[in-house]
Amino acid sequence: MNIKTVTMRRLPLIAAVAALMLAVAPALAATASVVRSPSDLPPPVGARAPGLVKVHLTAEEVVAPLAHGVSYTYWTFNGKVPGPMIRTRVGDTVQLTLTNAADSQMPHSIDLHAVLGPGGGSAKLQVSPGESRTLTFKVTRPGLFVYHCATPPVAEHIASGMFGMILVEPAGGLPPVDHEFYVMQSELYTGGGYGAPGQQSFDAAKLIAEQPTYMVFNGAVGALTTQHPLRAQVGDTVRIFFGDAGPDLTSSFHIIGEIMDEAWAWGSLANPPLRDIQTITVPPGGALIAQLRLHVPGRYILVDHALGRLMKGLKGYLEVSGPADRSLYHAGPADAR
Repeated sequence: MNIKTVTMRRLPLIAAVAALMLAVAPALAATASVVRSPSDLPPPVGARAPGLVKVHLTAEEVVAPLAHGVSYTYWTFNGKVPGPMIRTRVGDTVQLTLTNAADSQMPHSIDLHAVLGPGGGSAKLQVSPGESRTLTFKVTRPGLFVYHCATPPVAEHIASGMFGMILVEPAGGLPPVDHEFYVMQSELYTGGGYGAPGQQSFDAAKLIAEQPTYMVFNGAVGALTTQHPLRAQVGDTVRIFFGDAGPDLTSSFHIIGEIMDEAWAWGSLANPPLRDIQTITVPPGGALIAQLRLHVPGRYILVDHALGRLMKGLKGYLEVSGPADRSLYHAGPADAR
């Protein structure tokens, strides 16, 4: 057998491999991270008058990394977890269009806790794959509200990533701060145990038993540590818009080494804030607005103070740079006076 004959026989194999690589390329592209950066949120509304706010959300089902070597089929709004923050002010009219991607396997919808109407809007926004529907509503109460898919089984849709928040600012807007961050806690229920490699499927039995395999901030293990830690400087004021998507478990939100100067419990801006708060309870489907000024440089860890959840992936970093203040914090004995 000569070299020419061998080469000719290998050509079909080479062509098949090339075709396979081309076929796999789109699937690989689909595994981009679903993690939403905590800095990815709209700017403050300021002192503007009420108006019309148009929002377009797309329900997208995507395979993406959940942890190192682990992937999961997320159901998302606009391809990220959480979905986009919707930012409004009291009195705005919101025109919301929900499109369900043509390649979706499931119908999807949206229930916004800021909506006054059946199902929080989901009664009008059950959308089949390849279709779109529009809902118009007015926001009447100031606060931070969760939204989520409300298509049965609702808990599965939420656990798979279909949630976000809508902020309704009071007239005149919120006071300015140096940094705002958007953080949501959620649970994932997978067939394999924590860290089991490969593509993981949803496990309904674990969901019903309220035994999540993973608990995370912003969609995945490492979302707010290795991927997108929060960053600020000494002296900065920081506002955290925090939500607990659940679907099952209550959060005890805590920043290790810091104290929340002000905390608007349950996301309510109609009530005065609590002050000097160490840890605050946020129920599933609930929210919190926390504000603090940073005094000492270093790494601060965002946790749910049910600390066993750290071992399920629930951790974030607030990285603070700048000069030290020995009067507040230093190693060793007190300075001589």
